[in-house]
Amino acid sequence: MTQQLRIGPHAVQPPVVLAPMAGITNAPFRTLCREFSGGQGLFVSEMITTRALVERNEKTMQLVHFDETEKPRSIQLYGVDPVTVGKAARMIADEDLADHIDLNFGCPVPKVTRKGGGSALPYKRPLLRAILHEAVSNAGGLPVTMKMRKGIDDDHLTYLDAGRIAVDEGVTAIALHGRTAAQHYGGTADWDAIARLKEAVPEIPVLGNGDIWSADDAVRMMRETGCDGVVVGRGCLGRPWLFGDLVAALSPDGSREFARPTFREVADVMVRHARLLGEWLNDEARGVIDFRKHVAWYTKGFSVGSEARKRLAVAGSLEELRTLLDGLDLDQEWPESADGPRGRTHSRNKVVLPEGWLDDPYECGALAPDAELETSGG
Repeated sequence: MTQQLRIGPHAVQPPVVLAPMAGITNAPFRTLCREFSGGQGLFVSEMITTRALVERNEKTMQLVHFDETEKPRSIQLYGVDPVTVGKAARMIADEDLADHIDLNFGCPVPKVTRKGGGSALPYKRPLLRAILHEAVSNAGGLPVTMKMRKGIDDDHLTYLDAGRIAVDEGVTAIALHGRTAAQHYGGTADWDAIARLKEAVPEIPVLGNGDIWSADDAVRMMRETGCDGVVVGRGCLGRPWLFGDLVAALSPDGSREFARPTFREVADVMVRHARLLGEWLNDEARGVIDFRKHVAWYTKGFSVGSEARKRLAVAGSLEELRTLLDGLDLDQEWPESADGPRGRTHSRNKVVLPEGWLDDPYECGALAPDAELETSGG
């Protein structure tokens, strides 16, 4: 496959994007994914709240720091107030904080949707338009993209209207997760919706997201939907080498030489991941603690045992983590049970929304004063 994705002036070949994931896609994880990809693809930061950025929150300023090898630098912004979003975009452009801005209209978690943000926001068409207008007009020429879901639920689909609004306001590309907010991460992603969006907005690239667990899934999604690229989220949890597979599969020769690491190789990546986190946080113990959430993903499918997993998940130092791993059977080959879905897979039948949110898609009203989240990331 030779298709080239362009995000403004940036060529993304192969057309593969790391999805922003709160508490996951920080600089250390992006480093691992980028290394396995050979530096190819686009790797987006975890969600940065516009209020926290404009107020120069200490944690947020750390999250927008990129390694000098990251090119292009991509920041995902979350915001519900057009003025604040515009200020954040202007700050990024004026202070050269990034080369690309992505806007979050896909997050389904209650703390976001109850304030009218994330996947709830596109239902309010005028508000969506105002935010996109402010972002694009203040970005100083930086490309602005957006990531969204199909809608709030099957009775309140928004993605086609949102796509046309995005084109009108100068958005450079759109990523669509083929689920509604109500589905959360359950059920099956609707790839047909990705195809319909591509047909509706032929002027700009459309990227597909949802249920890409392997490089073959990415190839199939592009073939079946006609989308211009793929966005990979949960599929790379505990598997940063998936980006090497994606590069192989989506490169011109379409190689099928995919990674099948032994547990010894996986263990080495685990220790390196924890070490990078410690260096990033300037505290080894904090890095190992932050790494704990990744243990189950890395060890999925291997014969490790529940007690060993528990010990790994409470390791307090790199030395302890390495010693615990060395005490396991590291000669295990990659197990078939390690393939397939990982991460959250549950649904939510009801989306938590501001009172009266669904009454009128064209009436925005006043958002609560605390609608702009104070902190970024997970």
